[in-house]
Amino acid sequence: MRTRLEIKVWKARELPLNWFKRKAIDDTDSEAVENSVKEIIGEVQKRGNTALIEFTDRFDKTKLTARDLQVSTAEIKAAYKTVSQQQVNALKLMRERLFSNEKRALRQIGYKTSREGISIQNVMRPIESVGCYVPAGQAVYPSTLVMTTTPAKVAGVQRIVVCSPPTSKGTINPLILVAADICQVNEVYKVGGVQAIAALAYGTETIKPVKKIVGPGSKYVTAAKVQVSKDVAIDMPAGPSEVLILADEKANPKLVAADMISQAEHGTDSVAGLITPSRKLVDAVLRCLDEQSAVAERREIVEKALSTHGFIIVCKDDPEEIIALANAFAPEHLEIMTEKPKDVADRITSAGLILMGPYSPVALSDYGSGTNHVLPTGGFGSVYSGLSALDFMRRVSIVESTKEGLEKIRSQVKVLTEAENLPNHCKAVEARFENES
Repeated sequence: MRTRLEIKVWKARELPLNWFKRKAIDDTDSEAVENSVKEIIGEVQKRGNTALIEFTDRFDKTKLTARDLQVSTAEIKAAYKTVSQQQVNALKLMRERLFSNEKRALRQIGYKTSREGISIQNVMRPIESVGCYVPAGQAVYPSTLVMTTTPAKVAGVQRIVVCSPPTSKGTINPLILVAADICQVNEVYKVGGVQAIAALAYGTETIKPVKKIVGPGSKYVTAAKVQVSKDVAIDMPAGPSEVLILADEKANPKLVAADMISQAEHGTDSVAGLITPSRKLVDAVLRCLDEQSAVAERREIVEKALSTHGFIIVCKDDPEEIIALANAFAPEHLEIMTEKPKDVADRITSAGLILMGPYSPVALSDYGSGTNHVLPTGGFGSVYSGLSALDFMRRVSIVESTKEGLEKIRSQVKVLTEAENLPNHCKAVEARFENES
């Protein structure tokens, strides 16, 4: 059928080679992005605050001084006067649910065991400091601040720093400042883009460096995180936001279309896809996308994203093929709108987050389910998990052995140290038993 939007519709068997592979930065401009990022990072390393101020003037169209870079207590207090109580309550509830879930997950990690004289205790130690990047621009993301800083707080990180781009008036959106206060962030800076990542990684006269950098951003921010990762830890490479929907003939096409549109409004590079065995559903979804996008807020962004990165795959009525396609794509968000969503979900091995049933849209997980919405994109759902308190901690094993416990593995150590040609390892064990009668 002809539609107003140019959404790609493929038969599964006709998919182009390497169709599922995608990158955070297109090959067409990757070299230019990499070079630009390298130059900015180098300038921040060399000139510190001066470079931050110059790049903020160039990219954010606002003039700051070194004293303006850090958000003051007075600015945070003033932010509360410009937001509604309902917004404050919503942010608090989001944080509370996420905090509770993260705390519960951590309690299941630690353990202590003892066997034949050797005891092992698994303990978690927090990273000393983290930098959380909160993007800005066409949308405002206080939820991202909550999602990045709350797990760090649960983990026990002592210094939590937020960087976010300032407006042309030299301020940060008040909702972001209120969220920072609610989440007990230690420092907030009016710095965005590549220069923010460089400052967090290497420090300036005002911003001390951190041990790890987390949070989503543009392709420039992503490239910057990758470049500094040789010197400071990062959470994961992140590309454009994604949703993949698995649906059968009983799915509601209006809901499928609404969820694709909600994902598309993130930006013109957002990815929204549907895999289904039902040609009837395909036609209905295409009609709904036309109708809903025509009257949607942020229409220009939505329609460009859907026409450029929207897709529908028509597959066989075979669970094996649907599951194989979903795992190959490894989406950031996977929605399952089938008759038996649990049966499908149980066999998904590659996804950042799985949402089952018609009442579990991406918006639920973004704002209210208590799960984290900082998730792997670009196919990294096959190897990365969503951000959690574990990303802000190090697992440490504490081992203690009795003399009897060491005696029991004495001969095993000798065999293996000889096999690996590390004789002094064996001698270190044997020294404990010298001069015995």
